[in-house]
Amino acid sequence: MTTTISTVGPVGELLRDWRRRRAMSQLDLSIEAGVSARHLSFVETGRSRPSPELILRLAEHLDVPLAERNTMLLAAGYAPAYPGRELGDPELAPVRVAIRQILDGHHPYPALLVDQHWHLVDANPAIALLTAAVAPHLLAPPINVLRLSLHPDGMAPRILNLPEWRAHLLHRLRQQAATTNDPALHELHEELRGYPGGEGHAAPVSDVASRVVIPLRYRHDGQVLSFFSTTTLFGMPLDVTVAGLAVEAFFPADPATTERLHALA
Repeated sequence: MTTTISTVGPVGELLRDWRRRRAMSQLDLSIEAGVSARHLSFVETGRSRPSPELILRLAEHLDVPLAERNTMLLAAGYAPAYPGRELGDPELAPVRVAIRQILDGHHPYPALLVDQHWHLVDANPAIALLTAAVAPHLLAPPINVLRLSLHPDGMAPRILNLPEWRAHLLHRLRQQAATTNDPALHELHEELRGYPGGEGHAAPVSDVASRVVIPLRYRHDGQVLSFFSTTTLFGMPLDVTVAGLAVEAFFPADPATTERLHALA
């Protein structure tokens, strides 16, 4: 579970690429990181070899993903600073326990765990409400939850406000791809953008939540379930795998959905 940028070269070039991606000048970054602009210029042009501490300090101010910080260190001839353990690794047991508590504690409302490429890692039983009528080929591992949502054989035919929900997911994915410059996310965005469902307008809704956040209005067994979602990330991660994990939790957006979910549970 690692992220790679499109070009791998000398560490100075990598730092310059990320600085430009963040729309920062050399002066801006030098002030933020507490290093002279002259020294930063020498690092970017390869005239000076940065220490691992300087690489990590610059990467921190550039908000570079952990996996790419490792790439920078390797490009400069240093060992990676951040491990990339499998989620089943014994050292990540506390992380797994925390995730399980979040997923189980959210029941009877749907919640799922995804990696940085939106592949399903884990979920609570309530997620079956959203996947019950999905085509089997979309449920074959690795399951991509964005593809599951927007594919014509997935959830899309039962999403009553599909144009609105689709635009929300594509915007979020586009921002994530731009922030990380992850080729896999760019490719996924292009794929999903080609799916139908962007035409038309969502039917108006009157619940309070829909005036605050974009709801997911989903038809299930002849009834309409209305949700809003939240995203939970791990604070200050030092592991590449953990840094890419997110819990997507769905909450009822109206009393009818609350009653229906508790009745089904």
